[in-house]
Amino acid sequence: MTTRTLFVKASSPRQKRQVADMLRRPFEALGVTVAVVGTIADRWVQVDISGEDAAVATNYLVKEFGFCPTTTENLMKDGEVKGYIVDLGKSAEEIHVDIGVFQPSVVYAVVSLRSLQEQLVGGNKLALKKIVELFGFCNDLPLNLEITETNGAAVTTGNHRQAKLSVTQIERFVSWQESLLDRLIVLGASHHEIKKTLNMMGLNRDVIAVEPLGTFEYALTCKLGTDAAGLIKNIGRKLKHATFTVFNPRKIRQFRTFTPLT
Repeated sequence: MTTRTLFVKASSPRQKRQVADMLRRPFEALGVTVAVVGTIADRWVQVDISGEDAAVATNYLVKEFGFCPTTTENLMKDGEVKGYIVDLGKSAEEIHVDIGVFQPSVVYAVVSLRSLQEQLVGGNKLALKKIVELFGFCNDLPLNLEITETNGAAVTTGNHRQAKLSVTQIERFVSWQESLLDRLIVLGASHHEIKKTLNMMGLNRDVIAVEPLGTFEYALTCKLGTDAAGLIKNIGRKLKHATFTVFNPRKIRQFRTFTPLT
């Protein structure tokens, strides 16, 4: 039997049960058992994998969920990693991102304000608070990063690794901005819960796509003319356990277009 840590955060027993349900059907015809055994560090889901088809199941889990790097040795300089924003608001000079490194101690990726200014607002000296507001940053928002240093001194007090937004992340923001459509970002809800809520509230004509950002994180693309912030009240009535934030491309365009991708 092998224990692995999925790149999934579960914030409640309900979400752990939902992950277990997601893992049940794909392996019904295989000689393998994949069981959720709990969470570790900051809510990362751990699973036990056993049986003759364990290798097949492991490959599926890598593709569908991904595994946490767990240790710094599994991080590569200039390699792309995914993480979740944590402790937003504690610093005015950087954001911290949990990238799934927690052995022997927790290591966060750090993205500096200067890097965000260069990558997102063309070098304009906007305050971090303003960038957070424009791009809908909040705790538990998934981001794709590139680690720019893996050894040597920590960037700030504590055990951190310097990073910047990855090309993949910038391309997503570029695409969102160029569409001119608001995105309502829903954190802490499953795809099934979101689709059920949209149907129940009669909002399918206002939301034209549900884009996965993670297992319990989605961006809802609003139709032209629909204000994402205006949907929060209605959707929030049903998804009381979820967190909401907004990506508004019209507000971002007031400050600049994105830097060229290289």
